[in-house]
Amino acid sequence: MTSQTLTDGRLRIGPIELDVPVVLAPMAGITNTAYRRLCREYGAGLFVSEMITTRALVERTPTSLRLITHHESETPRSIQLYGVDPKTVTEAVKFLVDEDRADHIDLNFGCPVPKVTRRGGGSALPWKRDLFKAIVEGAVRAAGDIPLTVKMRKGIDDEHLTYLDAARTAEDAGVAAIALHGRTANQHYSGQADWSSIARLKEAVTSVPVLGNGDIWSAEDAVRMVRETGCDGVVVGRGCLGRPWLFGDLDAAFRAESGRLSRDDARNALAKPPLGEVMRAMRRHTELLIEFYENEEDRGCRDIRKHVAWYFKGYGVGGDTRRALSMVESLEQMDEIFATMDADMPYPGEDAEGPRGRAGSPKRTVLPHGWLDSRTSDSADRAAVAEGERIDGGSDGG
Repeated sequence: MTSQTLTDGRLRIGPIELDVPVVLAPMAGITNTAYRRLCREYGAGLFVSEMITTRALVERTPTSLRLITHHESETPRSIQLYGVDPKTVTEAVKFLVDEDRADHIDLNFGCPVPKVTRRGGGSALPWKRDLFKAIVEGAVRAAGDIPLTVKMRKGIDDEHLTYLDAARTAEDAGVAAIALHGRTANQHYSGQADWSSIARLKEAVTSVPVLGNGDIWSAEDAVRMVRETGCDGVVVGRGCLGRPWLFGDLDAAFRAESGRLSRDDARNALAKPPLGEVMRAMRRHTELLIEFYENEEDRGCRDIRKHVAWYFKGYGVGGDTRRALSMVESLEQMDEIFATMDADMPYPGEDAEGPRGRAGSPKRTVLPHGWLDSRTSDSADRAAVAEGERIDGGSDGG
C-alpha cells in the first residue's frame, strides 16, 4: 500500500486517515494517557505513547502493561517501541497485534540519551545497517495490517549521518511512514533543527509519508515546515509542553492551509489563553493524571509538578506561587493556590511563546566501544545490544 498526503490536507498512514497531518511526539514521562487525552480535547492528530522498552513488554512487566493501556476515548491507539534486538522487537510487536493493543506502532531510532546510546540503541542504532534492517523488517512482518513507522535523527554527528540510508531501508521493508528529527544525536536538543535534511529525505523517499520534527513552537512554524520542506506532516514535541491548546492551533492552521477553514477563522481560533484558562488546563491535566495512577491523588500531583514552569511560562506569576504549585500535594491545595491568582491576567504574547523544554548544549554521543569502526555489527556489538534490552526510559520529543 502506498501512503501519502491527501489532497485536502489530511494524512494517511497505512489505513489510518488523520484529519490534520499532526503527530504528538513520544516524550518519556510526558505523553502518558493523561496528557494524550488532554491534547485530544484541544485538537486532532495522532497521539503517540511514551517510549516502551520491548524487553519489558515481552516480559509483561506491570509498568509496561500500564503504559500501553489506552483510554476508551483514544483512537487510533498509537504506541512507540524501543528495542535493540530483532527477535525481542518482533515479539513485542506480535504481542501488541495479537492482544489488539495498538492501531499504530512506531519504532524509536532517535533517542540520544546516554543510557540508550551506550548500548547501541536509539539514534546510535541506524549506524549498524544490518541490525537496523533486521529490526525493521521483522517488526513490519509481525505488524501485519497494523501500520508500522520509524522515527529517527540525521545521524550520530555530521561525519556519521545515517538518515538517508536508513530511510531507504525502512521504505523497502514496508514501513507506513518515516519521521525525521532534523538534529544529530550529538546535538541533543541544542541549536537549530536542520529542516533542509527533512527536504532531502522527502526527495529520497517517494512511496510513504515523510514527517518533519524539530523546532515547531507554533502553528505557523508547522505550516512553514511543510511549505519549506515538502514534508507530508509534522511531529510536535517540546513545543506543546504546558500548551496542550497548540493542537487546536495546528488543527485550525492546517485546515486553513487546505482550504477547509478560512484564514480569518484560523487566526481567530489561535489560543491566547488568559491565566484562568491555563489554570483550568493544568487542573484538568492533574485530574487525568490521578485517573491514570488509579486514583492515587498524591502520585498525580507529584507528576504535574514538572509541568508548572511550562504552563506558566511568560505569565506574571510570582516565584512564591510557582514554588507552592511545584510542591502541590492535592487538588484541594491546588485550588487554594489558584484562588490567590488573577484569573483575568491576559495572555502575555511572545513571552509565552517560543522554545520551551530542555535544550542544553551539544555533547558527544556515548557509544559502545568501537561502534563507529564498521557499519555492520559483530559479536561485541551484539553483546552490547543484548544488554541494551534492559534499558528503561528515553525520549526524542524534538
